Amino acid sequence: MYQVYIRSFADSNGDGTGDINGLRSRLGYLRDLGVDALWVNPWYKSPLHDGGYDVADFRAIEPRYGTLADAEALIVEAHEHDIRVIVDLVPNHTSIEHVWFQEAMAAPPGDPARQRYHILPGKGTDGSEPPTNWVSVFGGSAWTRLDDGEWYLHLFDHTQPDMNWEHPEVREELCSILRFWLDRGADGFRIDVAHGLAKDMDYPDDDHDQKLLVSSDRPDHPFWDRDEIHPIVREWRAVLDSYDDKMMVAEAWVASDRIALYLRPDEYHQSFSFDFLATDWNAEELETSIDRSIKASGVAGRAPTWVLSNHDVVRHATRYGLPEGTDWRTWLLDGPHEILDTELGLRRARAGILLMLGLPGPVYLYQGEELGLPEVYDLPLDVLDDPVWEQSNRKQKGRDGCRVPLPWTRTGPSYGFGSGDAWLPQPELFGAISVEAQTGDPDAILELYRAALAVRRDHFASDDDIEWLDSPAGVIAYQRGSGAQCWVNVSGTDMALPADANVLVASGPLDGVLPVNHAVWLG
Repeated sequence: MYQVYIRSFADSNGDGTGDINGLRSRLGYLRDLGVDALWVNPWYKSPLHDGGYDVADFRAIEPRYGTLADAEALIVEAHEHDIRVIVDLVPNHTSIEHVWFQEAMAAPPGDPARQRYHILPGKGTDGSEPPTNWVSVFGGSAWTRLDDGEWYLHLFDHTQPDMNWEHPEVREELCSILRFWLDRGADGFRIDVAHGLAKDMDYPDDDHDQKLLVSSDRPDHPFWDRDEIHPIVREWRAVLDSYDDKMMVAEAWVASDRIALYLRPDEYHQSFSFDFLATDWNAEELETSIDRSIKASGVAGRAPTWVLSNHDVVRHATRYGLPEGTDWRTWLLDGPHEILDTELGLRRARAGILLMLGLPGPVYLYQGEELGLPEVYDLPLDVLDDPVWEQSNRKQKGRDGCRVPLPWTRTGPSYGFGSGDAWLPQPELFGAISVEAQTGDPDAILELYRAALAVRRDHFASDDDIEWLDSPAGVIAYQRGSGAQCWVNVSGTDMALPADANVLVASGPLDGVLPVNHAVWLG
């Protein structure tokens, strides 16, 4: 699977914003890369206060991205390239511009229009205190007061009011939205904040701080990973099962031993193993994380769903260049930035992709990782768009650095992204690592991805069997059911390869040894 952050992929009309027709123009690139499906970040009508995750209309396309006809054409053309299309669904909240929330704000307290959201009177004698002490994921209170004195819940930005999933209209509407996109040929859905729909309707206070995109491992949390979520998911699965060959994947930031609950036969087909993404470049920790994820998903008879980067986290080519234990979220702003070793990060990223692609189960790639794009951590503060920056009182820089538009050519005002400047500034180094610069270069990470994805189909994608192999300390080694092996040297010394080793793909030059921070597939 290949994740497209639509705003930053390709701009067809020169307005600086990526769009659907830009994506359509690059489908051949994605086909040649070797992807099976696209997950497209939200393209719905939206004021873009949170990159499109604040949806004003789930059945309309944001005009900056194109039209509904463009989206329908994309799905048809992707299918012609044997590429499926997964639509991003945001069921936890809407935009404040959604017609339902506009109705709620216009209605008086107690009106049924308010019951689709969590709108409550405040505490204190005059109701001036929030109903609970819940904290937004982005920082600050999770409650904002309306002009009439009542408060609405938003676990994310104040422009994203949470819907009340106890309300039958909410449940009926989301099933209808699923059908709308399935009827237009969509192959499935990535479900945003899959662990956050249900709330404790007694609204108890919570004494634990909330952090951005950190797995929830607390029992009976007032708004994360509650058991009431699962009947909702079963309703969605019934809709999908009424069509042929459709799927959905959960963005569920939950403890590994809870993942199997989301993967039951009548719920999700896939759920991201974020435990793997969050693990440092440490052999013992990586192996433990992989093993834990395989066992956790195996409880439900599934393989894990792997990912190293996405639109919410620092790109792994940068994360892997930081000293072990660095809090990369705060490092973006606080630094010290001189501790970053960019060459080391890229070497590890090349090895890391072989480690991940060799594992059993589906894999999601984030646009630009195949170019080895680094996090653009030094974006000027005045261009930051992510609501994390303001809602954290400018204590966290947010996620803009992994959302900088892609470079397609060596030169040009936006390195081929469009005909003018991009909505976020691109660093000068992007030209040298653009698609044009890397295509045909046997040493480029882009060609490594192309080669690895091709070999993966024949040697690593036919079964879910995995056997851990004996290996020197600091070396991760496993064998798949086909007999193909993956070796990753995370130690401090080079490792000799067997004299008769049949190298399928390597992350870098070998010369008879597996160097530190390199990986190889043997067959």
